[in-house]
Amino acid sequence: MILNSLALPDTSNQQYFRRESNIRESSNYSLSRKLSMQFRHALDCSTTVRFTMDMRSIQVELQSFGLRLPPYFPARNGGAGPAEGCTIRMAGRALTVPTQSHYVGSSPYSLQTQAGGAVVCREGVAIAEVEIPVRPHFYDETTPQGESFSSIALLHGADCLASTVYQNCVYWETQQACKFCGIGLSFDRGATVLEKDPDMLGSVAVQAAARDGVRHVTLTTGMHSDESYTVGHLARCAQSITAGSGLPVHVQLMPPKDLSLLDELKQAGVATIGFHLETGDPGILESIAPAKSRCGIQRFMDAFMYGVELFGSNQVSSFIIVGLGEDADSIVRIAEKLCRLGVFPYVLPLRPIPGTPLSSLWPPDHRQMIAIYKRIAELLHDYGLSSAASKAGCVRCGACSCMCLFEKET
Repeated sequence: MILNSLALPDTSNQQYFRRESNIRESSNYSLSRKLSMQFRHALDCSTTVRFTMDMRSIQVELQSFGLRLPPYFPARNGGAGPAEGCTIRMAGRALTVPTQSHYVGSSPYSLQTQAGGAVVCREGVAIAEVEIPVRPHFYDETTPQGESFSSIALLHGADCLASTVYQNCVYWETQQACKFCGIGLSFDRGATVLEKDPDMLGSVAVQAAARDGVRHVTLTTGMHSDESYTVGHLARCAQSITAGSGLPVHVQLMPPKDLSLLDELKQAGVATIGFHLETGDPGILESIAPAKSRCGIQRFMDAFMYGVELFGSNQVSSFIIVGLGEDADSIVRIAEKLCRLGVFPYVLPLRPIPGTPLSSLWPPDHRQMIAIYKRIAELLHDYGLSSAASKAGCVRCGACSCMCLFEKET
């Protein structure tokens, strides 16, 4: 719900208002596991929800400025991907926002809790009711070895189970490492295990689906020196998950030299795949992600084409990070090149992670993000791609980006 003078959501979406009404009538919606389960489907980014421009702008601004939290509020500050921050539920969807980085202290946005709920404030004025996700039930389970299930996989967004199956990388702490990546930080803090056992991941997925309404899975990994081992481990993990829970699985990895290795992932039941090019500018790629630059943009393109043949159009994706120095026109060009191949360009703002070489940077300006989102949305429409059509993974989840808010209804 938007408060004060900001525009309300489109009244034609009665499901949205019923959901918000139910939340408001709950005596403790921010802590209610029942509501968390009840709205899990509606919070999937693939659900069609109409937003006003004001609401979209607020969410984009939150990902650019960050959200100041009360001192007792838990947040994540390590791992692969946009790993710094927390998840809130706002206007019918899950949204991850920065909370730990240096720039958040000057954000105009703050979270305030009150009896029965929580609100996001801008310059101290309450503007939107939000729901704070509760701690998932499956986090309290342990393996026979005594390891917490939360050290094996985490809940991302509304209903995605995510795990970095190898919490290290052959390039980590070398000059070849991706400068935005914090893959080794959570392991160094003792928050996770180095290599996830496929059987244990399968057990976690079963519990997460049954107890917390998880509906799809994302598996990331750091690279081993032996790419066949990296692919094989991902395949074993995916197969264990699909066999035990039936959940669709998304995997992310560097394109292997031998693209036929990807067949093993398809045979293991993987539904979608991501090769993260990050930028279409070769100079920026060399500076920010030397190992990916050495891999070469052409190998990514070959992997995209091979992946689309295996998994289908819209089931292959690539992160495109705004804020690395690439101009908007260049971002749109690489996005269109991907769209032409049937690859979904998952555009998202840079999330500087404390403890990484890029930690002192700031996310891109929210106005720049809005302009880019609009241009990419046109491309998605023109090439028949959509987040709603993705079977699993970051594109389906959508919490780390506001891209899905700008997609056109077809």
